[in-house]
Amino acid sequence: MIAGIASLTFIPILAIALVHLLWAFGFTYPAKTEAALAKTVLGYKGVTRMQPRMVSLGMAFAILAAGIWGLELTDPAPDIILSAGGIVLGLVFLWRGVIGYTSWWRQLTPEEPFATFDKKLYSPLCLGISLGYFTLTALRIF
Repeated sequence: MIAGIASLTFIPILAIALVHLLWAFGFTYPAKTEAALAKTVLGYKGVTRMQPRMVSLGMAFAILAAGIWGLELTDPAPDIILSAGGIVLGLVFLWRGVIGYTSWWRQLTPEEPFATFDKKLYSPLCLGISLGYFTLTALRIF
């Protein structure tokens, strides 16, 4: 069971990390242009360009590290740092998932299609990932 939860948590994180890596190398997937990509994945008011490629590269590695941490949570050996990290990652993804439904975030990121994707895909996915981290951590502790 724990391996299944870890896999269900890791697979979307790996996909997200790989997409960030593509952006770091200048690809505009899934959009055709950089401006369309920025409106799809950043959504800030008036955005026309993606963040610097090094930011995407850093995000790719950080997201991948978070995914690997989730896999490490399947290790049954007691480790307070590993468990604490699972809680922190759960909180980070919970925060990102919840903030997507606030009016403050809607005003900050009104561009379409980001606004729609955020409500229907990005935020729910983050909430699901946070549930995965909390579950994996709870299974380690209890």
